[in-house]
Amino acid sequence: MKILITGGAGFIGSHLCQRFLADGHEVICVDNFLSGSRDNIAPFLSNPNFTLLEHDVIDHWPSTIDHLPLDAILHFASPASPNPCSPVSYINHPLETLMANSLGSKNMLDLAVQNNCQIIFASTSEVYGDPLTHPQSETYWGNVNPNGKRSCYDEGKRFMEALAFTYFRQFQTKIKVIRIFNTYGPGMRLDDGRFTINLVDSYLNHKSFKMYGDGSTTRSFCYIDDLVEGIMRVFQRDVTIGDVINLGNPTELSIKEAIEIFEKIIGQELSKEYLAAQPDDPQKRQPDISKAKQLLGWEPTIDFSSGMKKTLEHYEK
Repeated sequence: MKILITGGAGFIGSHLCQRFLADGHEVICVDNFLSGSRDNIAPFLSNPNFTLLEHDVIDHWPSTIDHLPLDAILHFASPASPNPCSPVSYINHPLETLMANSLGSKNMLDLAVQNNCQIIFASTSEVYGDPLTHPQSETYWGNVNPNGKRSCYDEGKRFMEALAFTYFRQFQTKIKVIRIFNTYGPGMRLDDGRFTINLVDSYLNHKSFKMYGDGSTTRSFCYIDDLVEGIMRVFQRDVTIGDVINLGNPTELSIKEAIEIFEKIIGQELSKEYLAAQPDDPQKRQPDISKAKQLLGWEPTIDFSSGMKKTLEHYEK
C-alpha cells in the first residue's frame, strides 16, 4: 500500500514510518520540520519505498506530486509539547498549531476524498481538558478552557475532530480518530519539553529537573511500541471507521511516583527546581481503553519502569 504520513519526522510519525516500511508498504513522509527531526528519518532515506516531502500541510498540495493514488493518510502534523521552555512547544507556536489542526486537517481530508482512502487523525487526551470524569472514556465531552494558552492545541484538536466527523457525515469519508495519551520512548527531541524526556535530559546532561507543581497531578504513560501497535490495528480494521478510540496505558501514576521510578533506574536522586504549576494543567489523566480492547484486542504490555529503561538506553548510546 501507499501510505502518506504527515508529521512523519516527528516522534510518533517516525516510528510509524519505520513500522509501515518494515511491513512492506510505500511511505510518503510529509514534514516541515517545525518540531520534527531529520535524525528520526535519516535511516529511511536510502530505502526505495520511502519518500520525503518537505512541505507544510497548511499550504496548497503540490500539483507536481505524482504519488497518487494513496491507500491511507495518517495526519500527525502538529507540535505537541505544552512546555513553554521548549522551542518546539505549541505554547511557542500557537498559530502554527491551530493552522495544522484546522486548515491542515481540511487539506488532508480533501486529499482523502480525492483518493477515496482512509484517514487516521492523531487527536489527543487533551480534548478532555482538566477532566471532571475519571477515567476518561470516549463518550466524555471534556472540560476545556477555550481561550487559555493551551487552547491552541486543545481546541485545535477538538476542531479537527469536528471537521473530520463533518466529512464523515457529509461525504462518507473514511475517517478514524485516535485520542493519544502521554506517550514516550526513543525518537523524542531532548528539547521537546515533555515530562519523560525531561527526566532523561536532566540526568544525562546534569541539569536540574524542572518540577511544575507539587507532583500530585497524575498521568498515564504509554511506551511508543505499544502505541504504534494500537495505531496499526486501527489502520487494519474497518470497524474503526467513523469512530473515536482512546489509545494509552491505563496505569495511572502521580508525577512524584513516576520520578521515583526513574530515580530507582538511575540509582540516584535528580536535582530539582520547583516551579508553579502551568495554567490549565490537567490534574488527572487516565484512559478508559475498554473500546480498544473490544474492537482491536489491544492493550499495552510495557510498564513505565521497563519503558523508561529502554528509553534511557537509547539516549545513552
